[in-house]
Amino acid sequence: MNWLEGMAKKRPPPGAAMVRSVNYASSPLLASKTPPWRSKFLVAMVGLGFCVLIGRAAYVQIVGQSFFLKQGEIRYARTLELPASRGRIIDRNGLILAASVPVPSLWAIPKDFEADKAQRTKLARLLGMTGKELEAKLADSPNFVWLRRQADEALAKEVLALGVKGVHQVREYKRKYPEGEAAAHVVGFTNVEDKGQEGIELAFQQDLSGRDGTRRVIKDRLGRVVEDIGDSVQPVDGRDIELSIDSKVQFYAYQRIRDAVAEHKAKAGSVVVLDAQTGEVLALSNFPSFTPSERKNLSGAQLRNRALTDTFEPGSTMKPFIAAWAMETGRVTPNTVIQTAPGSINITGSTIRDAHPHGALTVAEVIQKSSNVGTVKMAMQMQPREMWELFTQVGFGQKPQLAFPGAVTGRLRPYKTWRPIEQATMSYGYGLSASLFQLARAYTVFAHDGELIPASLVKNPQPTGGLRVLSPKTAQAVREMLHMVTAQGGTAPKAQAIGYSVGGKTGTAYKQEGKGYAEKKYRSWFVGIAPISNPRIVVAVMVDEPSNGKYFGGDVAAPVFSEVVQQTLRTLGVPPDIEVRPQIVAQSIPAEEESF
Repeated sequence: MNWLEGMAKKRPPPGAAMVRSVNYASSPLLASKTPPWRSKFLVAMVGLGFCVLIGRAAYVQIVGQSFFLKQGEIRYARTLELPASRGRIIDRNGLILAASVPVPSLWAIPKDFEADKAQRTKLARLLGMTGKELEAKLADSPNFVWLRRQADEALAKEVLALGVKGVHQVREYKRKYPEGEAAAHVVGFTNVEDKGQEGIELAFQQDLSGRDGTRRVIKDRLGRVVEDIGDSVQPVDGRDIELSIDSKVQFYAYQRIRDAVAEHKAKAGSVVVLDAQTGEVLALSNFPSFTPSERKNLSGAQLRNRALTDTFEPGSTMKPFIAAWAMETGRVTPNTVIQTAPGSINITGSTIRDAHPHGALTVAEVIQKSSNVGTVKMAMQMQPREMWELFTQVGFGQKPQLAFPGAVTGRLRPYKTWRPIEQATMSYGYGLSASLFQLARAYTVFAHDGELIPASLVKNPQPTGGLRVLSPKTAQAVREMLHMVTAQGGTAPKAQAIGYSVGGKTGTAYKQEGKGYAEKKYRSWFVGIAPISNPRIVVAVMVDEPSNGKYFGGDVAAPVFSEVVQQTLRTLGVPPDIEVRPQIVAQSIPAEEESF
């Protein structure tokens, strides 16, 4: 057993003879020397990688921290705009002319939009679109499109009731205009972004718009607000603008000029009513007009505020200024006799005529009868510079200082370029141009005892001092002459008002077209004061292109003046100053033809 055990120990294990002994230390591959730069390069690259990672970590954590925080916050935080309410526009009595009300607006996220064929068809019909138009709108952007801004409440409810995924609602402010067409040219309107585009809405855009606020919130993945973060900035609502306009006077003036345009088949018409004591604009009406909240397919003729933007040759309404300056400078008195026979006068080869020859007339009768010849004889006693300075002082050739867009300057050429015939024609209103508003304001010189007072569309109930142009005595004398114009024998008896003394001047002129005058196209107007004993208002009326047989200012514009005066003075609480005489009310006195 010992021998066997010894042999077993000496015998190699099975398979041992097949394993060859290898000396790794003597392997030629491992024995070759590695270049030192390779190991150093590898260590350097590992070290550089660590430096880059450390630098990037430092940049993210320290240098660019605010940027990365902001990028992270964008994923969940939102800034919501808190819109300010636009200020109201109110009249002098606090009645609303324009105000903002919250209304729904419909929008969609096209990438979330899901609707079956029936839903799509009904949605398109409710939005007033065809199916193709709806698809085109949804294709504009994958994230947001407006479907209908400032929609009706009923429409919004119907759309949301469809249950279309991806369609949402938001509240916006929409402008409402209770007075509609009557005050459209004064108030103006805003666009869908609530920015003023015309009228007072544009002139006082900064005051009315206010300042929007903001609110920071966290939203979840479905867009729902989870919580507020940070401080909210509250919106500052716009300031209310109180106008000098009296909405009742404005409405009635609009009605009367609208009816007059229809009656005389005219192209357009305007009325301006000024407070003769404060210069406040009580009414500024035009026809044709428009509804501010519905502005589809509007024309420039409807949008134009003709009382401020349209100019015309003022014609015979300039004659009282010539008579006033002739009296102011001592050249004549109201009773000075001027020979107008034979009804014409020659100025450097050109003949100026009256419509009817009158013979000898006093200065007061020259105004009452609207004599061109008598007016020219007074004007030619003056230097051109005198007339130019007079016209300039009363506001002709100057843009009205009124906080309102679109007011025009008119035309008054420098006196140094006047020829004698031009000086003569300017004395009775040809060769210069003015707007109806400029004409109305110029007559405040007579109504305010010789002072031209500044006009205002913003309420200013305090009497305003103005520029002294004439003496009170001269202004009073001219008022008496204007009163004669509306009496029997004058050119405008139809301007008489029940219970109130009035005075004014008619005007009728051919319309300019190109370099000449249009045949059988006229403008008719009347500018007057009431009550004449203690002036409270100045009213100017213009009717453009009457074509129903009558075109004289005394027939077309004077009746509008009469009715507007009566309504306005009653609205203002002005007591009657004359006894109502039935014969004046019942009698229809034909207006004498004016001189052109």
